[in-house]
Amino acid sequence: MGHYTAPLDDIRFVMKHLAQMDEIGRLAGNEGADAVTVAVILDEAGKFAAEVLAPLNKSGDREGAVWRNGEVSMPRGFKEAYAAFVANGWNGIGCDENYGGHGMPKLVTTAAREMWNSANMAFALCPALNAGAIEALELSATDTLKHIYLEKMVSGKWTGTMNLTEPQAGSDLAAVRARATPQADGTFRIVGQKIFITYGDHDMAENIVHLVLARLPDAPAGVKGISLFLAPKFLVNPDGSLGERNDARCVSIEHKLGIHASPTCVMSFGDSEGAIGYLVGEQNRGLEYMFIMMNDARLVSGVQGLAVAERAYQKAAAFAKERVQGRDIAGGSRSVPIIAHPDVRRMLMLMKSLTEAMRALAYTVAGAYDLADTHPDKAVQAHNRAFVDLMTPVLKGWCTETGIEVATIGIQVHGGMGYIEETGAAQYLRDVRITAIYEGTTGIQANDLIGRKIAREDGKTIRSVMREMRLLLPTLTIRGGEDFEAICCALRAGIDALDSAVAHVLEMYSVDIRATAVGAVPFLKLTGIVTGGWLLARSALAAAECIDRDEGDRSFLEAKIGCARFFSDHVLAQAPGFAHTVAKGAGRVMELAESQF
Repeated sequence: MGHYTAPLDDIRFVMKHLAQMDEIGRLAGNEGADAVTVAVILDEAGKFAAEVLAPLNKSGDREGAVWRNGEVSMPRGFKEAYAAFVANGWNGIGCDENYGGHGMPKLVTTAAREMWNSANMAFALCPALNAGAIEALELSATDTLKHIYLEKMVSGKWTGTMNLTEPQAGSDLAAVRARATPQADGTFRIVGQKIFITYGDHDMAENIVHLVLARLPDAPAGVKGISLFLAPKFLVNPDGSLGERNDARCVSIEHKLGIHASPTCVMSFGDSEGAIGYLVGEQNRGLEYMFIMMNDARLVSGVQGLAVAERAYQKAAAFAKERVQGRDIAGGSRSVPIIAHPDVRRMLMLMKSLTEAMRALAYTVAGAYDLADTHPDKAVQAHNRAFVDLMTPVLKGWCTETGIEVATIGIQVHGGMGYIEETGAAQYLRDVRITAIYEGTTGIQANDLIGRKIAREDGKTIRSVMREMRLLLPTLTIRGGEDFEAICCALRAGIDALDSAVAHVLEMYSVDIRATAVGAVPFLKLTGIVTGGWLLARSALAAAECIDRDEGDRSFLEAKIGCARFFSDHVLAQAPGFAHTVAKGAGRVMELAESQF
């Protein structure tokens, strides 16, 4: 399927120059994230990705997870890879040290997650879901539940799941019907069916801890009446050992377009007397607690879009250097590798620049998350928390949609061979396609962006971000030169386009919400490409300064400037068009009768 090489040079560059890793490492609570330790973590995470996970990607896709008699078996090699993963301590890299974790900042875990998802997205989903469940329990569960479950989940001996969706309740969680009945001993009996449960069953861990949304008998209607429960696959004895099997079973797994090695389960709770569950937090606040896990999953989904894009780009670039086809368009009698052809070069540059823009966004958001969590200045915390809240739907929506685009271009670079499964390019598209759907579709992210994140606060945060973007323009002008002049011009036009789109959303959201919502996804994409252009412009300036100081690999640094210039000319240049669609695109969208479709 092609070798995976962790892009450590770019990862380190973005962490240092955009995501403020040096400052984060100096904050109280992050003492373990010193430069030497982080360097070792990145190197070893990249090696594990390349040497253990990547070789299983293609075989896992072909074999898939298998369901037999209510139990799920993983493809060959996955159980051993998971054992090595937890033995090396990777499962607890970002978890609380009080429960056996390593307490690394979100920025460091994001970099590791990128590499693991690039190597094998289907495998990486298991620890990602577990990390989200751990965070939800840390913030919401009783001390008793934490004592029983967290250390085993952090170690990886047990894994966690997120059980929201039901056949009639997808994005509309107000329609959840699963019910939980109180018992005399303080437990609850859970009855209901959940679908699309990632790693709802597997044979890699001793126990599986299900976090389940359900309703109490006297619960209010709608989302205000949903509570969160913990229901393990195996009940836990007072001494911490595993007891009898709980009444919670996987009754089938889905046959999917991609991520075949990741079991997507239909879970049945209560085929007999009801699954024994334990209330997490307070009654009727389940959706609030589950969104702790959901928000982490949305950040992970955005990183998955980046990760698969990186893998697709690496494979396409290697193929383009090897595949000899056609003569040089500028003349010559010999056939040349296709990377010599201008359109192939354009496609590779588009893949490379989009991937670098996604990495810049993902790591900047992760760095802001850390600053919001640990910075001693409350104003700095608030500023970064607002940035994370604003950019979470952008990261989830734009990076996943862009990951799909990059994987598609990768197939195109391969030509007809890209459409053949044996080359491996098609798997990347099949795998990454789900990222724009689960954990809230792109449309849901876009509506969240224009509604909760912009209209509700009258554009306060996004206008603050645009002001910060504009502060970069004089620096680009002073730097001068053809590349930086072009970058500056495109960025200025992009910010102006985003500014006009924000003004339109704020003006029209309360006037005609349907028409405004038609432009929500174009608005999200506009925000993504302008933010990506801004961050790549910052990257280009940092690279130029490194060149001035004769610091670092000059070839790598020049490529950073070249990518920023290409992105400005080919991607950021689209910003005015997106702004036009936001303002004028509603047209007759809602006017056609249903019968006209």
